[in-house]
Amino acid sequence: MNSLPPSTPPSRRRILRAAGGTLAAAGLAAPRAFAANDKISVACIGIRGRGNSVMQSFVAEPDCEITHLCDVREAVLTQRGAEIKAKTGKMPKLVRDYRDLLTDPTIDAFMVATPDHWHALLTIEGCLAGKDVYVEKPASHNIQEGKVAVAAARKGDRMVQMGTQIRSAAFLKEARDFVASGALGKVISGKAWETARVGAVKLAADGTPPAGIDYHLWQGPSPERAYNETIVGGAWRWLFDYGTGDLGNDGVHRIDYCRYVMGLDDWPEAITSSGGKYFFEDDQQWPDTLFVTYDYPGAVLQYEMRLWSKSRLFNAGEGATIYGENGWMLLTNTSWKAYDPDGKIMKEGSSDGGQQAHVRNFLDAVRSRKRESLNQEILSGHISTVMCHAGNIAWRTGKKLRFDPKTETFDDAEANALVGREHRKGFELPKIA
Repeated sequence: MNSLPPSTPPSRRRILRAAGGTLAAAGLAAPRAFAANDKISVACIGIRGRGNSVMQSFVAEPDCEITHLCDVREAVLTQRGAEIKAKTGKMPKLVRDYRDLLTDPTIDAFMVATPDHWHALLTIEGCLAGKDVYVEKPASHNIQEGKVAVAAARKGDRMVQMGTQIRSAAFLKEARDFVASGALGKVISGKAWETARVGAVKLAADGTPPAGIDYHLWQGPSPERAYNETIVGGAWRWLFDYGTGDLGNDGVHRIDYCRYVMGLDDWPEAITSSGGKYFFEDDQQWPDTLFVTYDYPGAVLQYEMRLWSKSRLFNAGEGATIYGENGWMLLTNTSWKAYDPDGKIMKEGSSDGGQQAHVRNFLDAVRSRKRESLNQEILSGHISTVMCHAGNIAWRTGKKLRFDPKTETFDDAEANALVGREHRKGFELPKIA
């Protein structure tokens, strides 16, 4: 297989002009009106692992057509293209550089399932080019990127759904409705957790990018670094420049459904964290042990992460508990149980994890153009993502931080230095007027 030619970034002005829009307030293309028999054209970006799983949920919807596949790996593109053709009878266009998708007016929506450091920029560029976006969690690599992603969605009235799919699971809505009914009395505290042993992160020596991968594009907005096969292969998640640790990886799910059921729909006021690398002597930069507390007016939400532990809480490796004055609730990824003060089950429910329903919810919103119908609209997804970023920043600074929702900054200069970062040349963060 021949090496892919190095990519060079076209100017953002040329991209937007070709797509039929500009950054001016009235310049963005109007959302498409769908006839009853029209299929929604989706371009899937990042289709190697999780992206392939989410893509199959889109394929399963009869009013959706996967028209484009995009990945920096040539072999992955070829394989997934053949698989889609075998399943649907149509060969999608295979695209290495996502910027070619921005200028294609036939594409209605992006599905984004790349590494974390690409999530926000692809969302932003997609929205500014007139595409709706389904983006995997977390919504961003840092707070500033996420803030711009929300602004970009609002700018063009785009439908943007974050892929915390449990928001569309039937059991979760049942649990929220039960709490909202007052059956637990006043609800004051909740706790989410991850307790599962993971492997050590050991990086191979740096080397040369192999044929068939566009490493320049893979790096995207992250700082320039020599190619490392372990990082590109998956260890990116555990390094500051690319991932958000397990708090932003798995913790965002548990924090999100805990705050959703508790009715904490807004931002926390203050955040504290403690923990560190206590178990693994490896190359991971994020902690393997972390305890975060989020203070709300009249309520508190806690998060516990133990990546070295075989022991589970309430026989669940990951989940959440919610405590009210008259009882408490246990949440897992597929069920809920409410208990009275004596430990007797008051009510319970279960369902699947919601992935197919989450994709369906997104597609329905693309048709209806009703932003409020999305089960995890980008602003709500951004709030849960920011909670993860804030927990990580509180850990890195060792300080109790107060959060200002108007500016999305903290009351501390050291913490504010971690709110965003400088993007690599050619992949700069747009400014939304």
